[in-house]
Amino acid sequence: MAKLTSRKEDYSKWYNELVIQTGMAENSKVRGCMVIKPYGYAIWEKMQAELDRMFKETGHQNAYFPLFVPKSLFEAEEKNAEGFAKECAVVTHYRLKNDENNPGKLIVDPNAKLEEELIVRPTSEAIIWSTYKGWIQSYRDLPILINQWANVVRWEMRTRLFLRTAEFLWQEGHTAHATKEEAIVETKQMLDVYADFVEGFMGIPVVKGVKSANERFAGAEDTYCIEALMQDGKALQAGTSHFLGQNFAKAFDVKFATKEGTLDYVWATSWGVSTRLIGALIMTHSDDNGLVLPPKLAPIQVVIVPIYRDDEQKNKISEVADKLVKELKSKGISVKFDDDDTVKPGWKFNEYELKGVPLRIAIGPRDLENGQVEMARRDTLEKSFEKLDGLADTIELKLEEIQTSIFDRAHKFREENITEVTSYEEFKEVLENKGGFISAYWDGTPETEEKIKNETKATIRCIPLENIEGTETGTDFYSEKPAKFKVLYAKAY
Repeated sequence: MAKLTSRKEDYSKWYNELVIQTGMAENSKVRGCMVIKPYGYAIWEKMQAELDRMFKETGHQNAYFPLFVPKSLFEAEEKNAEGFAKECAVVTHYRLKNDENNPGKLIVDPNAKLEEELIVRPTSEAIIWSTYKGWIQSYRDLPILINQWANVVRWEMRTRLFLRTAEFLWQEGHTAHATKEEAIVETKQMLDVYADFVEGFMGIPVVKGVKSANERFAGAEDTYCIEALMQDGKALQAGTSHFLGQNFAKAFDVKFATKEGTLDYVWATSWGVSTRLIGALIMTHSDDNGLVLPPKLAPIQVVIVPIYRDDEQKNKISEVADKLVKELKSKGISVKFDDDDTVKPGWKFNEYELKGVPLRIAIGPRDLENGQVEMARRDTLEKSFEKLDGLADTIELKLEEIQTSIFDRAHKFREENITEVTSYEEFKEVLENKGGFISAYWDGTPETEEKIKNETKATIRCIPLENIEGTETGTDFYSEKPAKFKVLYAKAY
């Protein structure tokens, strides 16, 4: 097993090596696409299960809509179509045939051209709202609260495993409401669901905010977001919730009869998170030794490694380990007893450290004599001896402690890397030498935002929710115009 490149030496290389060496994912034969391997997919499954539970608790149901979107439907909401146009994969033909001039090769059959080109979904608003038109006639049909687990395709030119791939997995919620107020409540509620999940389950602190007009989802009136800070000082958008107004209802003529007997257009929201959250997980917590996983997300929360010289010792240790495994499983803790005798304990220690297993238990014959085990924490690399008596309870408490500790450490890092600036020179210096979030006044104009982005590659990540009323007053550091919004800038993934 090759040693990982250190984060300080080359952060990007460290990240790629970590994803591959841990068996989370690898590049596929399709340009820009990845194969999510079992260990990476197990993490996604745990994320999916928890989010799915949270969605259903808030009244949402799962459905599934087609992968293909007729081009005419895609074009119906102009801003949305324009926003995704450069990333679209398009299906033009439906059949191949043998190449008469090159035996054994296939070519596109020119006679099998589609009557209408199909877009491979980059997002599903168009196909879903064209469907909702047939579902909604009256206020009695509202609200519609639908989520789908799906894949989407966005033809990215520069790709990185989990962070940006041409095809990725995600969930997308699409809801329909009778009033503007109800839709806004839904938009904010789902932002809170995402924040609770990312902070409470993944251990990643986030800033809740609203996107500027330049960064807003194409076709939305407002985009709410959660922004996280990675160890290299770059920001990562961890989730978005969009208030779509009546834009899609008007594009697809989705009207409903109100209680008062009039006709009105439906109000809409959409919201989503994707497998890029796995990239956020890696870059928030992991270290030069490998993954660091919060216990709630780890496919294996506890691994037990036996250390023995002969079958007699192995049998005695196995008896104790099997009992502990049953006790832990009864508590809902995922545990693995690794009694594979083809590799040495030292190799196993390195392997489980690399894979980020939160707790490692080593049991040898001397440990049994002393009624104890050696416990190693992955987050701090600290080792301790713990009594066998009541060990399952000790492990349960230790996992809770690790979950909290991981979040606290990331939160401390985030807070230490929010810098307030008042001048452009100071802004550029912080951006170049420190990174992180830069808090500053913004005059509210797209022009100022665009100039800063072109000159520094930094963007407004969000207007934090506590700042959206614009009650403060200050001066924009770039334009030197009066400003009322304090925003967070950063370079981002």
